[in-house]
Amino acid sequence: MNGTPVIVVGSGPTGLLLASDLATAGVPVTLVEKRPHRISNLSRAFVLHARTLEQLDARALADGLEEVGQRLDKLRLFGRLTIDLGDLPSRFNHLLVLPQYEVEKALERRAVQAGVDFRYETEVTGLSQDEDGVTLEVRGPDGTTESLRAGYVVGADGMRSAVRDAIGLPFPGRSVIRSVVLADVRLAEQPETLLTVNTVGDAFAFVAPFGDGYHRVIAWNRARDVPDSEPLGLDEIKEVTRLALGRDFGMYDARWMSRFHSDERQAPAYRVGRVFLAGDAAHVHTPAGGQGMNTGLQDAANLGWKLAQVVNGHAAPALLDTYQSERHPVGRAVLRSSGGIVRLAMAKRPWELALRATLTTVLDHVTPARRRMLGQVTGIGYKYTAPRGSHPLTGTRVPDVTLADGGRLYEALRGGRFVLIAPEDHDGQGTRKDRLTVERWASGRRTTLLVRPDGYVAWAADETNPTAAEAALAAHVGG
Repeated sequence: MNGTPVIVVGSGPTGLLLASDLATAGVPVTLVEKRPHRISNLSRAFVLHARTLEQLDARALADGLEEVGQRLDKLRLFGRLTIDLGDLPSRFNHLLVLPQYEVEKALERRAVQAGVDFRYETEVTGLSQDEDGVTLEVRGPDGTTESLRAGYVVGADGMRSAVRDAIGLPFPGRSVIRSVVLADVRLAEQPETLLTVNTVGDAFAFVAPFGDGYHRVIAWNRARDVPDSEPLGLDEIKEVTRLALGRDFGMYDARWMSRFHSDERQAPAYRVGRVFLAGDAAHVHTPAGGQGMNTGLQDAANLGWKLAQVVNGHAAPALLDTYQSERHPVGRAVLRSSGGIVRLAMAKRPWELALRATLTTVLDHVTPARRRMLGQVTGIGYKYTAPRGSHPLTGTRVPDVTLADGGRLYEALRGGRFVLIAPEDHDGQGTRKDRLTVERWASGRRTTLLVRPDGYVAWAADETNPTAAEAALAAHVGG
């Protein structure tokens, strides 16, 4: 094929993670972005959840981000429910509060080091595909048009995805919250908690630090439903914040203010032929739970190693079908959970308030219910559907474990490798040394696990059987 094996469209967190994973795996990749080369500090995402931090740990990025961000060990929901995140079965049993642009800076450095070819100020104007590849029509910074050829294209270009439009996919859903106001301000009074969020009547407000002296304020007054184009002043933001939080913290010096509306939408398919969608191009949610950026990053972690396996000739193209079957249900579940949180937070009718009170009581007193809710919000509770007859562990997330040599599983996953964890030494690397690490349990556990590069179980067995293990390696890692 002439051209690039993979073109990724969109240099947000999802696109950067995907492109850097591909390049790290030896796949030449071009990243197309219509914006100039500038990481904006006006991003909306502020939270990294446990599962995302585990994925970033497998890329040697989590510890650096932990140094920049601020840990939040407890969650407050609905003004009265406090959930201790210390119960999470993860090395990252907390939320990490930091602006999205810090995540983008770390991912961009990784992409540059891996050799990603960046094409900034380049806008997608058309797309066509055939059995052998995809032709992308683009317009460059000087206005000239060009055709780019690739084996596969991934649209990670946001809610208004040009790639999704070009392949004719609808984006069904609706606007859930209208006229949300955002501002970056200085505060004369510091909030008592790292994240400040509350709802009173028709008003909602959220305050989080940037770390540079400014705070992001997100606020909404259900009683004031105006178009996004309506002029916005600091006085309005102060007023809504006071309604929801009881005070406005003396906010001043707004460097940026805007209105937006929050949608719930999901594409019916994440793949059409050789074209894929990921992140906000595939699904958008309400901000509740802070799951948007996290879900997109996990989309990228799922798709990247699969594309690398196929492009490098180690797996059949049918492997790419599992991206849809694994990630589309997760996107749908996130729509439900984030939408449920915002609807309960803004409950007003008596039956809604009663439901919220009941749910709060259940989460406060029933450990399995609280664990399930935390698993959904933080991403560690999702399991991928396994083929019929598979071992019960197949498709489950593997937590970080200490290995016999003193290292950790998520260190062994670095470089996009599979990891075979066995109770005894196993000579399974052979020609797979560039994509397989063989480890032993530090404990006396007898299970054999083949862990995918994204940290989920590809295959497992309760008995030590070198022949079965070799067959699994051939099927999943390749020859």
